[in-house]
Amino acid sequence: MWDIWVRIFHWVLVLALIVSFYTMKTEGYPLMFPVDWHARAGYLVLGLLLFRWLWGLFGSRHARLYSFLRSPLSSFHYMVQFLRGSAASYAGHNPLGGWMVLIMLLSLTLQAGSGLFLHDDILFEAPLYGSVSDATTKLLMTIHHYNGNVLLILIGLHIAAVVVHRIKGEKLVGAMFNGHKQLASEPVDGPGTRAVQWRAMVGLVLAATLVIWLWNS
Repeated sequence: MWDIWVRIFHWVLVLALIVSFYTMKTEGYPLMFPVDWHARAGYLVLGLLLFRWLWGLFGSRHARLYSFLRSPLSSFHYMVQFLRGSAASYAGHNPLGGWMVLIMLLSLTLQAGSGLFLHDDILFEAPLYGSVSDATTKLLMTIHHYNGNVLLILIGLHIAAVVVHRIKGEKLVGAMFNGHKQLASEPVDGPGTRAVQWRAMVGLVLAATLVIWLWNS
């Protein structure tokens, strides 16, 4: 269903976000200089996102954006059928899950991207701080703050959706570990396909190059 690269992306992203939110919502203990750890987690998120956007174009079948994005009307119909217990089976993301993935990717990109222009008024300056006007920096800081709260809401909705699917018998967490999902009927979006490994390697090199450059900036 989901190839190894999608699964690695997902769980490394989870760890990076935990570090990111922990270092901003707490004093960061036992981490020294939590703002630096927050930035490093953000750099890692940016690298992961670069890979995921590329993989959304050139990855395996169910990793590609076009494979799980449906029209708003189709998504509404799926929601009605899901609530009635008569929704079709999907091997990859269902229409509602597909839109959630896109919205979260966009929000994460906005969050990590805006963080590149910020500072903490004490010791930390992000790599692109000073490359835009003070007014733009303040705007990006405001966006970074409020979008962080939006991300928490999106993550909560995502977890709630996983729980609902589990109640209905669909084990999404296990599938994100082993890549396989047991379905009651034939999936309407077809089976998955193998990842083209050289494409994954190209994406990984580009993502790693970005992270290394940001880390050393």
